[in-house]
Amino acid sequence: MEQYFDFIVLGGGSAGYATARTIHEDGGTVALIDGAEELGGLCILRGCMPSKTLIYSAEILHLAQKGSTFGFEGNKPKADIQAMHVRKKEVIAEFADYRKEQLEDGRFSLFRSYGHFLDATTVQLSDGSILRSDKILISTGSKVKVPNLPGLSEVNYKTSDDVLDLEYVPPECVVLGGGVVACELAQFLSRIGTRVTMLQRSPQLVKEFPREASRTLQNAMESEGLDLQLGVDFKNFSQIDEGCTEVLYGHEGKEKKIKTSFLFLALGREPATGSLNLEKAGVQLLPSGHVQTNSFQQTTCPHIYAAGDCAGPHEIVHVAIKQGETAALHAMGRMVRPMKYDSLLSVVFTDPQLAIVGLMPIELKKRGIDFSSASFPFDDHGKSILMDAKYGYVAVHADRKTGVVLGAECVGKDAGELIHSLSVAVGVNATVHDLVNADWYHPTLSEIWTYPLEDLAEEIMSPDQKK
Repeated sequence: MEQYFDFIVLGGGSAGYATARTIHEDGGTVALIDGAEELGGLCILRGCMPSKTLIYSAEILHLAQKGSTFGFEGNKPKADIQAMHVRKKEVIAEFADYRKEQLEDGRFSLFRSYGHFLDATTVQLSDGSILRSDKILISTGSKVKVPNLPGLSEVNYKTSDDVLDLEYVPPECVVLGGGVVACELAQFLSRIGTRVTMLQRSPQLVKEFPREASRTLQNAMESEGLDLQLGVDFKNFSQIDEGCTEVLYGHEGKEKKIKTSFLFLALGREPATGSLNLEKAGVQLLPSGHVQTNSFQQTTCPHIYAAGDCAGPHEIVHVAIKQGETAALHAMGRMVRPMKYDSLLSVVFTDPQLAIVGLMPIELKKRGIDFSSASFPFDDHGKSILMDAKYGYVAVHADRKTGVVLGAECVGKDAGELIHSLSVAVGVNATVHDLVNADWYHPTLSEIWTYPLEDLAEEIMSPDQKK
């Protein structure tokens, strides 16, 4: 059996759905292929929504345990992990059910199957069916990465999926990694009562973020009792018995061993493209394993596109959606701007949260851009002090000649919310003078931006002053 469609989408996550929806709105017929046990994609089922639900529960628990700080007494609350798990399932069920309805509402031909390429225009499904199209999108997402480390593949380890489905509190845990997922879930485990040791190969946590942001997070996590060992060299993993794994590693010039009953593998994710037979379609991969694409999401076979985690370079939901929409519009011959990442927004949902937008000083220096920076700490800001949220800082980077905001950093309480004021500024090319002229209410957390903005506005001459 063979069927022809205007567009074939491989994968029904955020990027795939955005593409399919956009093609349908333009009048095209779409075959959407997704053989996962549950529809919805990584973000809804095993990523953003379940993790942030649990992280928020742990944050409320952490605040409640600090009663004496805020002037009240009571029995010290403890985590009810099963209740947290039930709430998490209820929350994500709403999103998953809605996405399932969207995928099954008749706008697309949904195939609950897996597909692989026979050639550049032909996809074969698991049941043998053949689908053909002159336009195809690859949006198959990512999977947990298991690095080629001695013995790692032979021992019992847990992944983020296992942590998100926990119905008990592990007494102790060894976390491999120090990236976004590792930090968010390590702090979650610590706050619900697990003794956590983190082993990170890089000399800093969340190495994609500025060093000061990483250092601030490290200080905060260590103050909560997490044992962070950075710059380690993994030597070997061995299974002592069914319930005990041993990790042999080098750290600070010494060889060390640690045993654990809960080894959490959080060394990143990798594109899930291995079963697609991409070589049959002439689609090439980058050294990172991501599908090679241009700024319109075209692969090395121009009528085949890729979007989302399998394409990179940033595995973030709002980027995946924009990539999917860009691919769809370009494929249908519509006017669309190419993908650019100079105004990229990124958030880490630890406590303190880390958030950046636009270009950071390292990149600005690489590009030879003349810029000025100013910062201000949370521990000298009224609202954050009264909230006992003293870890962190804000920083603004602006063009030294024009005052246009090029980037910003926020590390602190609710940084993921606060960064959006500066995200708008970066997105519309606002100047520090524009932002200084806005109203910033006192006392609020957002008001903290006024301090670096005022410093930069005094340093950089405004257009009116130049006249």
